[in-house]
Amino acid sequence: MLKDKISQLAHDIHQEVVGNRRHMHANPELSFEEYETSAFVKSKLDELGITYQNMADTGIVALITGSKPSDAVVALRADMDALPILEANDVPYKSTKPGVMHACGHDVHTSSLLGTAKILTQLKDEFAGTVKLIFQPAEERLPGGANLMIKEGVLENPKPQAVIGQHVMPLIESGKVGFRAGKYMASTDEIYVTVHGKGGHGAQPQQNIDPVLITSHIIIALQQIVSRVADPKMPSVLSFGKVIANGATNVIPNEVKLEGTFRTMDEEWRGVAHEKMKKMAEGIAEAMGGRCEFNIMRGYPFLINEEKLTANTRAHAEEYLGKENVLDLDIWMAAEDFAYYSQVSDACFYRLGTGNESRGITSSVHTPTFDVDEDSLKLSTGLMTYIALKQLGN
Repeated sequence: MLKDKISQLAHDIHQEVVGNRRHMHANPELSFEEYETSAFVKSKLDELGITYQNMADTGIVALITGSKPSDAVVALRADMDALPILEANDVPYKSTKPGVMHACGHDVHTSSLLGTAKILTQLKDEFAGTVKLIFQPAEERLPGGANLMIKEGVLENPKPQAVIGQHVMPLIESGKVGFRAGKYMASTDEIYVTVHGKGGHGAQPQQNIDPVLITSHIIIALQQIVSRVADPKMPSVLSFGKVIANGATNVIPNEVKLEGTFRTMDEEWRGVAHEKMKKMAEGIAEAMGGRCEFNIMRGYPFLINEEKLTANTRAHAEEYLGKENVLDLDIWMAAEDFAYYSQVSDACFYRLGTGNESRGITSSVHTPTFDVDEDSLKLSTGLMTYIALKQLGN
């Protein structure tokens, strides 16, 4: 059976995939700086005899076509960049670059896709259709590598019928995966505000225009956009994580800097919310005698898993792993630039369980102690191969 053959091949190459993952984990690179990682991926593709081309500077797209005739095309995507985090793990493959760490599992995604590529080359004579491999830079930083690669034609020549991606999830035990059809992850926008007033002595507030007080009113008032303007059925999040008022105990500053994020799952409401937040903040500042510069850096769109494709992909996962190992996912207000693929193509983004409580592997992504149960790399390569070939009609 195809499933058994793929499972055996995934088992056979497991240590190689782990080795690739550890190499990338020890040598992480930030978004738009993945030159060594890109060269490493290309060297592995060269070993497999797979042709490829560069996109978005450090990105790579490659094709594997089966020997049997078919025009069907499916794309598989992995991201390659790391995060500006100082790793706290004491492991042999610890990051050798202080302050840079694969804390979101992109080393797992890339090594898994390389493993899938190796399995596909070994099965080339047995399947029909084409698998497009997308090794993407800069998922962690705007404007997002997916956005750039799409603009450069990654979804053309040939055009895939579907784009499929997997992402680590430490909250799910290794050996299991999770799916959700429809809207899954939120859009994300960065908010940058400067509130101008008139600084002075804290004991003489009547002579000043206090930007700290104005900012406080703005922060509280903007929450009404979510609690009183948004449809309660529409997930929306507005959070401010950075406030800089560079005064002192007795010094009111001239200005205050404010930074935050806005997330939702509806593009029309997203635009309306932007306008209302800007108008409200500027109005409050003016009414209190100050001035407000309100800027929104528009980020990734929301991610939607196409219903039919996701149902099929989930069914393939159940065939490969057993129904008991395929879980339902809830919506998640984090963001992913895979969303760009989902906005222009049928797409499915599922979660790969990488946690193992008995081994103490429980840390969340984007933390200094994040790690994965490397047994999951056996599943990640085999399952993605099986899903791709089933989607191609094999």
